[in-house]
Amino acid sequence: MTALGMTRREWLAGVVQRRGSVVVLAIVVLVSSFAFDSFATVDNARNVAMQSSFLAIVALGMTFVIMSGGIDLSVGSVYALGGVLAALGIQWGSVAGLALPLVVCGGIGLLNGVLVAYGRLAPFIVTLATLLGARGLLLAITKEGATTRVMPRDALLTRIGQGTLLGIGYPVFIAAVLFAVGVFVLQRTRFGHSVRAIGGSAEAAKLMGLPVARRTMWLYTGSGLLAGLAGALSAAYIASGVTIVGVGLELNAIAAVVIGGTLLTGGAGTVGGTLAGVVLLSVIQNVINQIGTLSSYYQSVVSGAFLAVVVAVQAYLSRAHLGRKRDQ
Repeated sequence: MTALGMTRREWLAGVVQRRGSVVVLAIVVLVSSFAFDSFATVDNARNVAMQSSFLAIVALGMTFVIMSGGIDLSVGSVYALGGVLAALGIQWGSVAGLALPLVVCGGIGLLNGVLVAYGRLAPFIVTLATLLGARGLLLAITKEGATTRVMPRDALLTRIGQGTLLGIGYPVFIAAVLFAVGVFVLQRTRFGHSVRAIGGSAEAAKLMGLPVARRTMWLYTGSGLLAGLAGALSAAYIASGVTIVGVGLELNAIAAVVIGGTLLTGGAGTVGGTLAGVVLLSVIQNVINQIGTLSSYYQSVVSGAFLAVVVAVQAYLSRAHLGRKRDQ
């Protein structure tokens, strides 16, 4: 028995549930390094990091929302909308190119938060509605995808999206800084502690005197802001705002968060686990590409099967860790 009265099996299940993604990531990287000559190279590592950065920024906001017991299905459409708005706004300068997607996408997140927190509507329904609304606004701006705006390559925002430091893209550093801030907020601030409390029991959090509605509103606002920022950086990276990006991104973000150890029921999770989940998804996709014999359709099947297994294992470990508490 441990000092907290848990058996060794329960304690181990809790550790694996929180850190399992890191272990799986290490195993996949190790095996792939021996299996594929081009996998364990600096260039490939840089590519994986760059591919992970945009999803990581979106998943960071999703982590806080899910940890509070909510869900945000709108981030994929908001991400695509952010890219198009960045390409539209950059006509008036890089500041406008970044400010426009942040304001609009943050506003969509704020709308989600107000409806969920103060309107007491189901997060699934609210964010599904804004998913459709953001995609519709996107199509209206681009005349149903017929208009694609190209971003000037000499613009500051474009240089940020395409620039590198030590061979690593600036978006990777931006994502790293945001995750460092996320770790600090979650572990060292009252706001972060209240997120877990709200996810554990919103009613109990209210009795503790926490401003549940206001905190919930800001969580969804932050999710919209981060999705818009990721979309703007993605558009800067490819130097254009396109309409076909972001489809299914919300599912990848949710998968990364859950694989990282955050419970869909809320109340438990880590920002570091989400980062490991994002990188794990990117590494798996990279490994599938290394094989080179699978079409994009089979890549989706393999990735989906892997995610189903990992999520099932996470759910089992969570029950094993928390089951004793429920029985007491």
